[in-house]
Amino acid sequence: MIDAVNALRVTRAGPLALLQDAGRCGVRRLGVTQGGPVDLHGWAWANHLVGNAWGTPALEVTFGGLELVAERDLVVAVAGADLAATLDGEPLAGWRALAMKAGQRLAFDTPVNGLRAYLAVAGGFAAPPVLGSVACVVREGLGGHDGQGHRLAEGDHLRVSPRRAGSGGETARAAPPEARIDYRQPAELALLPGAQVGEFSGESLYRAFNASWRVDDRADRMGVRLAGPPLHCRLTSMISEGIGLGAVQVPPDGQPIALLNDRQTIGGYPRLGALTPLACSRLAQCLPGQEVRLKAVASERALADYRRFRSVFA
Repeated sequence: MIDAVNALRVTRAGPLALLQDAGRCGVRRLGVTQGGPVDLHGWAWANHLVGNAWGTPALEVTFGGLELVAERDLVVAVAGADLAATLDGEPLAGWRALAMKAGQRLAFDTPVNGLRAYLAVAGGFAAPPVLGSVACVVREGLGGHDGQGHRLAEGDHLRVSPRRAGSGGETARAAPPEARIDYRQPAELALLPGAQVGEFSGESLYRAFNASWRVDDRADRMGVRLAGPPLHCRLTSMISEGIGLGAVQVPPDGQPIALLNDRQTIGGYPRLGALTPLACSRLAQCLPGQEVRLKAVASERALADYRRFRSVFA
């Protein structure tokens, strides 16, 4: 049992709302995937705005449709997608901390800009860790608010530590303009070329990095299929290998699949390479039908970009 008190009650669940910390590390050898926020950028900013440390659990809300009632005074922040959130029926400003009083109602409607919003509370949500993490992976039945991998349902409660409930979190904090992404714009996704990139035909490589790709409607926390010109690889079979975050596999139909946080742990399709963590975050906010482009980057550039991002939350 964890020492926690009720903070928010679910009065309408919506299609998918999951509790996520930074992810479940060091367990892929067990066949367990990492989970965690698919948009690391939005999740990190929501926590930062209420004064939480890196890794603190926050709520990932996909598509909206969620309604919560505060059971005590809280300091909260919403970052990531604009899901037309309201507080007691009034528009809620995203990317900033604000006070939420007991009895107030926070509701997410439908996507306006982006796909996934992140709700953080000062002090962080409390949940039982499973294999060292509260990250919710529904397929594996691990983590989440109840420790059993369940998405939020009507009547559920989100809890906080009684020692930290309502503490910290200056309500004047707001993210700078450069941190707020317009997810409606075409996205350029940084990709680190992988070991099999040389097995693709020259024409396919030209297409991969010069064509526009459309986000397919077959997309979830496991991965996103990209629709566009077919890519051809000389490899006809491979021994299955471990799959890292952002791996871009190309199955026989030639349509790439970018694998995200809830991906399988091994796979046997050839790979163009891997999207960087920040590129994964950007892709995770794309609605079906949006256009993206792939851009090859060197590992030094990708590492520098990630270090710059993390330095904000040190």
